Amino acid sequence: MSAGRGLDWPGLMRAGLLGLRLNPAQFWALTPAELALMLGIEAGAGGQMTRERLAELAAAFPD
Repeated sequence: MSAGRGLDWPGLMRAGLLGLRLNPAQFWALTPAELALMLGIEAGAGGQMTRERLAELAAAFPD
């Protein structure tokens, strides 16, 4: 989930809290691997939260 510039925390939090409807305690209790699995990011498939993936999630889970 890292693109060399660190994690996109606002994007990950938006996906977890709004898209997956996790409460903050649930979100922060997840490991990065668990969050990736819940977001549909396959291990070894890049594993990065890209703008395109975030756009896909936002389209799939509109608010």
